[in-house]
Amino acid sequence: MNFKILCSDLDGTLLSTKNDVSDFTVSEIKRIKEHMRIILVSARMPKSMTYLQNRMGIEVNPIICYNGALILEKGNVLHNATISMDKTWELFHISQSQNIKLGLYNENEWSVTESTERVEKEIFNTKANPIFEATQTTLNRWESNRKAPHKIMLMGTKEGMDQMAQNLQNGFATEMSFYRSNDTLIEVAPKSVSKLLGIKKLLRSNESLDDIVAFGDNYNDIEMLQRVGLGVAVSNAREEVKQIADRVTLSNKEHGVAQFIKDHL
Repeated sequence: MNFKILCSDLDGTLLSTKNDVSDFTVSEIKRIKEHMRIILVSARMPKSMTYLQNRMGIEVNPIICYNGALILEKGNVLHNATISMDKTWELFHISQSQNIKLGLYNENEWSVTESTERVEKEIFNTKANPIFEATQTTLNRWESNRKAPHKIMLMGTKEGMDQMAQNLQNGFATEMSFYRSNDTLIEVAPKSVSKLLGIKKLLRSNESLDDIVAFGDNYNDIEMLQRVGLGVAVSNAREEVKQIADRVTLSNKEHGVAQFIKDHL
């Protein structure tokens, strides 16, 4: 198979554990990196991706962070899309009334109000440490520094999230996109971003989507897998993702991406 670019999601796809790639994956990426661009595409913040780039020796390549809201190449910003502060404040006030906590992300900063089991899991998985402070304090600080969120994580009970999902659809759908990762979490992003749009921004004049092989496991990978030359799902992917994929490889824990590279690239 002849492809110029390999794009891969991280969590549940390229990562064989919660926070690392396997030695097998490292060796296969290093084998092909001289004749293919390897672009990591994730909902993660930059520093939770660059340590993986360094491990695989692909730090010269760009990374697509926050599902396309922030694109960096060797530390330089190529694309930057944020959620408006007006809408962020509005979302904060609604969340307060429903006892929903916010995780706020801008570039390499992650801010939460307190440590919870969910926060501790993310610290372990992403090797990033948050700033613990009141959400209102973070928002005031960001406003004074002319910052705004690349991503907002809403955390609460299932009942609270059910209500919040309705609120988001009714009052925020024109400016934000929402992705419910599970019963108690909703990820909020700028309306104008997606993994596919991020990839398109990185195409060179001699490259097209047909030149890309991409790997993923979750709903936010579907558009990417559908539109590239070859979309590959790992076997642990959601059923809807496997149904639209061109191929299905082994699970992430079985190093499915690396095995596919070894067998076909």
